[in-house]
Amino acid sequence: MSEKIVVPALGESVKEATVSKWLKSVGEEVDSDEPLVELETDKVNVEVPSPSSGVLETIDVKEGSTVEVGALLGSVGENNSQPVKEIKEKKYVPPQKKEENFSIYEEEVDKTKINKKKEDTNGTEPLVLEKEEAEPVILEDEKLEPALILEDEHEEYKPEKKLRKKTASPSARKIAEEKNINLEDIQGSGRHGVVLKEDLVNLMGSKPSPNFKKMKDGPEERIKMTRLRLTIAKRLKEAQNNAAMLTTFNEVDMFNIMEIRKNYQEEFQKKYSTKLGFMSFFVKACIGALKNYPAINAEIQNEEIVYKNYYNISFAVGTERGLVVPVLRNPDEMSFADIEKNILTLGEKARNGKITINDLQGGTFTITNGGIYGSMLSTPILNPPQSGVLGMHNIIQRPVAINGEVIIRPMMYLALSYDHRIVDGKEAVSFLKNIKDSLEEPRRLFLNI
Repeated sequence: MSEKIVVPALGESVKEATVSKWLKSVGEEVDSDEPLVELETDKVNVEVPSPSSGVLETIDVKEGSTVEVGALLGSVGENNSQPVKEIKEKKYVPPQKKEENFSIYEEEVDKTKINKKKEDTNGTEPLVLEKEEAEPVILEDEKLEPALILEDEHEEYKPEKKLRKKTASPSARKIAEEKNINLEDIQGSGRHGVVLKEDLVNLMGSKPSPNFKKMKDGPEERIKMTRLRLTIAKRLKEAQNNAAMLTTFNEVDMFNIMEIRKNYQEEFQKKYSTKLGFMSFFVKACIGALKNYPAINAEIQNEEIVYKNYYNISFAVGTERGLVVPVLRNPDEMSFADIEKNILTLGEKARNGKITINDLQGGTFTITNGGIYGSMLSTPILNPPQSGVLGMHNIIQRPVAINGEVIIRPMMYLALSYDHRIVDGKEAVSFLKNIKDSLEEPRRLFLNI
């Protein structure tokens, strides 16, 4: 009896998905609840498990097809296979080369007259070929293959060739490491093929190597966008079209936070089994600022402004599939350790493709950190229907004036993009200044001021 494989409920507002990949082939044995097919929605990837143990009987939807919730994907049938399978003995098939040589031999034999001497009392005399010209052809052909095999085996174990490809002078190795040059692709001019410094200098001054990627795949490649990438593009364009987006900037001195992490990191990690990162400080600082400026924690619904008295912080996570924004719920009720643990858990789920629809919904404010990729300054785009997003950036040692003296400090640029329809410029600037003050004086976070 077969059991149907159907598209499960995919979450709120998700009505269809794309069949990304079948994890099993027709005829393969499957266990109950074993993943059979991967579906790609506009938010997450979902694995559909097997309804029972047996054999994947049919696949009704091909990869790349779009299916709705409840649609039939395939079926799983009973496993009626025999436990012991008969193993058929494979017959030896001689190589084509030998067959051709054998045909040549037969042809020569057919053209040759064979004389057989009469048997004497001592035994039977061997066959004698009258045409001796065929013999050297046969002998030469039969000796050809063994000679080639012996030559290949000899070449495989020559230490000189392997050593020659990887041998280089110390100065050449240093340049190769700095310039990321593969020494095995360079013909050395030194003794025994040693790559010298001059070889690399000449290489860098020579004409660049041809574009093999272009030669292989052509000047252009066309790849269909994933549903996640299509959704990201759609939402970002909607944010630009529907919101009056504006960005304000400031900078923050990270010295005090870095000192706290330096002095208490070991003790914190030992007690809570997690590292003390920067995100917990930024989350706490944003919550304090959101309480002081509630318009940035609000959204527009039709002709109404909805002010939210809860704080769900979305944070951007870069994955192989694209940008995913899981939601940290109610961090205002969490400790620093709890915030760090939950951020770590959600980030790992996103990168491993285990994030759920529920993990991505309900955010009221977003934090994105382009600094982990080396960004110094950027203008983050809104995550609709939210009204604000904070952009973190790279921490750079820069000279700053403090009390009339120029001091080198670890500085970070902050960027706040906001919906100018409900957030005034004064509120936005004051909000960002509030975050700056809390980060430069972390004691304010613990005093809730």
